[in-house]
Amino acid sequence: MPFPSRFKHCPNCGAAVDYRVPPDDNRERAVCPGCGAIHYQNPLNVVGTLPVWEADGRVLLCRRAIEPRHGLWTLPAGFMELGETTAGGALRETQEEAGADVEMGPLYTLLNVVRVGQVHLFYRARLRSTAFDPGPESLEARLFHEAEIPWDEIAFKTTRETLHRFFDDRRRGQGFGPHEIDIA
Repeated sequence: MPFPSRFKHCPNCGAAVDYRVPPDDNRERAVCPGCGAIHYQNPLNVVGTLPVWEADGRVLLCRRAIEPRHGLWTLPAGFMELGETTAGGALRETQEEAGADVEMGPLYTLLNVVRVGQVHLFYRARLRSTAFDPGPESLEARLFHEAEIPWDEIAFKTTRETLHRFFDDRRRGQGFGPHEIDIA
């Protein structure tokens, strides 16, 4: 399945790549006819948290100051960086986007977003304070009870699915996650 981010030119030598199945492989890859390099494209990891103020069950959302989906609400999350764990990246994104002080909890949702080549991982996090200092990627960071969430202004399906699972789990009094979800 072609993705929008397909290689057109070899990052090593600049030659136009061909897409074909290399010897001893079973998938089409970007193969450089100039230098012979085979370029593998793999999913990107998006990591974040579901920060909860446990005193009253409110969740923290950030209103985006950047595209895509400028002005809409999301959980604090972003692309994982090299050299960090998924939990470490989720903590970093929470601090960068919300300026929130959290205690990291367990993995809560793993969401496969195949059509854009991404895997989203959200960790439960316990807020230690309700003082937030949003970074440049967020217009604001606020706590919401379930009934207050601006559902029509949620930026991403992964955020919506994670929030729905959380509130459903809480209503049922069940353990929280982990949930594996495929986003069509």
